[in-house]
Amino acid sequence: MKLTLRVWRQRNADADGTMSTYEVDGISPDMSFLEMLDTLNEELIAKGEDPVAFDHDCREGICGACSLVINGDAHGPERTTTCQLHMRSFEDGDTIDVEPWRASAFPVIKDLVVDRSAFDRIIQAGGYITAPTGAAPEAHATPVPKPDADLAFEHAECIGCGACVAACPNGAAMLFTSAKINHLNVLPQGAPERETRVLDMVEQMDEEGFGGCTLAGECATACPKGIPLMSITSMNKEWLRAARKVKR
Repeated sequence: MKLTLRVWRQRNADADGTMSTYEVDGISPDMSFLEMLDTLNEELIAKGEDPVAFDHDCREGICGACSLVINGDAHGPERTTTCQLHMRSFEDGDTIDVEPWRASAFPVIKDLVVDRSAFDRIIQAGGYITAPTGAAPEAHATPVPKPDADLAFEHAECIGCGACVAACPNGAAMLFTSAKINHLNVLPQGAPERETRVLDMVEQMDEEGFGGCTLAGECATACPKGIPLMSITSMNKEWLRAARKVKR
C-alpha cells in the first residue's frame, strides 16, 4: 500500500503546530497503525529528520496509551484502540490525517503526544477503597450479587485512553470519571467512601478544565471498551445522593 499521511507536528507545548505531509510506501495491510508510523519514523530518521512523537506501550489494546485522532475519529474508523487498528481498514492511495487528542485539559507535549495527567489526578481524588491492615480477607467473606459484579467489571474495563474526551464536542470527561466511580461504588468494598468518592472525583474533574456534558453520546460511541452511556446517568444519581447526604 502507498499512503499519504498528513501528520500534526508541534515541537513543544509552547510552539505553534502544523500539518506536515509524508508519503509512505510498502505498507502491509496486516500492519497495525502504530507499525505504519514506525515505518514512517524509520524513513525520517534515515533522512536525518526528527521522528514523529506518539504515545504507545503494550500495543495490545490494554494500556490505553495510544491516543490518535485518525481522519477525525478517536482511534480511527474501527471501534478499537489505535494499536489494534490495522491498515486493512484503509485503501491503497488513501490520504490519512493524524492528529493528537483535542481538549484544553489535554495540552500537547510534542507532535501527537498529549498530557493526560488530569485523569491521574481525578483517580487520586477518590479512586480507591479502604484497605484494612492484616491478612487478606477470605475471598467469599463478602458476597457480591452477580449483577453487581458484572456491572463493576463492565466499568472496570475503562483503560483511561481519553477517546471519550477527544470525541466529545464539549471535551467532557464524564464517561471516564463515571466508569472509575461506578466500578467501585457498586461493590460492598467501595461502600465506606461511596459519597465522598463521587463528590471528590467530580470536583477534581471540574477543576481540570474538562467541558460540561450534554449527553451527546459521542463518548460512548468512541469508547474502545464499550463503557455504556448510562454510566454517566448512574454517576449523576450518585452525585445527587451524596450531595444531599454529605455536608460540606
